[in-house]
Amino acid sequence: MTPLEELIEVMARLRAPGGCPWDREQTHESLIPYLVEETYEAVEAIEHKDFDELKRELGDVLLQVIFHARLAEEAGRWNIHDVAAATVAKLKHRHPHVFGNVSADTPEKVLANWEQIKQRERAGSEKESVLDGVPSHLPALRKAKRVQEKVARVGFDWERTEQVVEKVEEEFQEFREACRKKDRVKTEEELGDVLFALVNLARFLDTDPEDSLRKTVDKFTRRFKYIEAGLAARGKLPQDASLAEMDALWDEAKSLEHTQQPKE
Repeated sequence: MTPLEELIEVMARLRAPGGCPWDREQTHESLIPYLVEETYEAVEAIEHKDFDELKRELGDVLLQVIFHARLAEEAGRWNIHDVAAATVAKLKHRHPHVFGNVSADTPEKVLANWEQIKQRERAGSEKESVLDGVPSHLPALRKAKRVQEKVARVGFDWERTEQVVEKVEEEFQEFREACRKKDRVKTEEELGDVLFALVNLARFLDTDPEDSLRKTVDKFTRRFKYIEAGLAARGKLPQDASLAEMDALWDEAKSLEHTQQPKE
């Protein structure tokens, strides 16, 4: 028995009568937070280049897949083998340049072919728009990037990065004008336009906006914890300190980060 086969059997045992009470009461819906959490933990391991941790986190992601497949099998819908078979069929169908006679010798051509194939698959189905396949529950920044990528593949895109920069500046000016007029509804709308334009710019710079923002949040968190530690050494809490004290500690944290960066 392979480890994968054993994992499938272990999940079946956990769900069977006399198995684990917690596992037995789970549903597809109750497992959603765990699927999302395990995915982000795998992403974090990749970003930290911790490949031993990545192995463990991918195991946790795989467990979620096996768990959902077990629930479906118990309901008489399908099983993990059907999941694998459907994925194999989809990969072969969408890679005719590997398994067929289509030519695609660059990543760009592969993506263009992929989109054409998906459009043909949508023909006659309920999904008729190129945007119908974008999950509605994606984080907003990632959803914006996916929407922009999909329309770009059918030719609806800027031609140069400079045009996108100009669009960001245009949207920011409209945002400032809405702020000046104290129009809350318009301000929110224009702020969304600014963010959408920035996501487009990130895409042109080949940078993932969700990852960029998460890294900045992590950096901010490190620096603020440094502030807290510095104040604690003085017997203070942040709410007891002046902004000038916290700013000074913030600058210290930045300086330490710069000195600790590896030299090329």
